[in-house]
Amino acid sequence: MTKWPDQPHYRFAGTYLGSDAHGDWIGLPAGTRFTRPGRDVTIQNDHVSLVPADGLAERGWLAAFHGPGGTFRLYVDVATPAVWDGTVLRSVDLDLDVVQAVDGQVWIDDEDEFADHRVRFDYPDEVVAGALASCAAIERAVLEGRPPFDGQAHLAWLERLAQ
Repeated sequence: MTKWPDQPHYRFAGTYLGSDAHGDWIGLPAGTRFTRPGRDVTIQNDHVSLVPADGLAERGWLAAFHGPGGTFRLYVDVATPAVWDGTVLRSVDLDLDVVQAVDGQVWIDDEDEFADHRVRFDYPDEVVAGALASCAAIERAVLEGRPPFDGQAHLAWLERLAQ
């Protein structure tokens, strides 16, 4: 992950688990380190991340489905559509996040950061429009419990990670 346009952001290693109609699934076991300049975070519970399939209309996001023991059920980074570069997945984090807590509460995080960065880093109009459209589509899907945000679609992938 980078920040616009190519500033360093979080790097981490995951395990490719497979794909389904929703996209590619990547496993991140507890103990995985996320590093960026000035910050080093070790996750405390298993996660599976979803890279949306190419055929989806809104692909500007990456979702992290948290396993038991975390603060969140779901954390979706609004981002540029992810691209595989060999075994490396590349995407630009566009600040906005759709978050679902373990109690089911859903909110959009970092709207202030997005507003600041879109001006400071001169996000192109099509990038702004894409980020806002992706954020709105994901928020609706999460609130409506549509797959893969139904609380079920990721469970088989968490099980595969545990194996």
